[in-house]
Amino acid sequence: MDLQSYLTYVGVAVVVILAPGADFAVVTRNTLVGGRRRGWATSLGITVSNLVQGAVAVAGLGALIVASHTLFSLITWAGAVYLVVLAVQALRSALRGEYSASTEGSPARGFRQGLLTNVTNPKILVFYLAVLPQFIAPTAPVAALAALAVTHALLSLVYLVGLVAVLDRSRRWLTRRPVRRALDVVTGVVFGSLAVRLALD
Repeated sequence: MDLQSYLTYVGVAVVVILAPGADFAVVTRNTLVGGRRRGWATSLGITVSNLVQGAVAVAGLGALIVASHTLFSLITWAGAVYLVVLAVQALRSALRGEYSASTEGSPARGFRQGLLTNVTNPKILVFYLAVLPQFIAPTAPVAALAALAVTHALLSLVYLVGLVAVLDRSRRWLTRRPVRRALDVVTGVVFGSLAVRLALD
């Protein structure tokens, strides 16, 4: 893999990362709920998930998972159900309208939500299996595939950490009760829509 191919891959990865999805939604909500530390923890959970799925794809297990309709469907439905759970939590929070420090949760919870949201999203695994091989020769060593997977994970982490920083600076305004309730409704609807789309796909 030459430098030009690598830079082309980086461009493709950036486009995929910038497309709003479940990762964006869960990081946004956790940052507004728990602040910068919880947002960073959520971002770290997503990154760990990316690394795990990248390792699975590089090891060849990802192809087996995608080829197995039953297993792939189970992962897909698990992701859809988890997004529904997050949607219900957000909408319930909006209905209650009670936002105290005791309800904000811990960074550990943010890490767990980021990890589960991403690891149950089979589209990440499909991305690795479909895109990574396009940028290296068939005889390339496993290390080349691993480097591309790690690159995607690190680019995603940089983007999410930057997103957390921007949100944290605006948090004083965004966490005002009327704004917070509106954001909970929006994120709840987004999570629900993503769950439906994931299930239909």
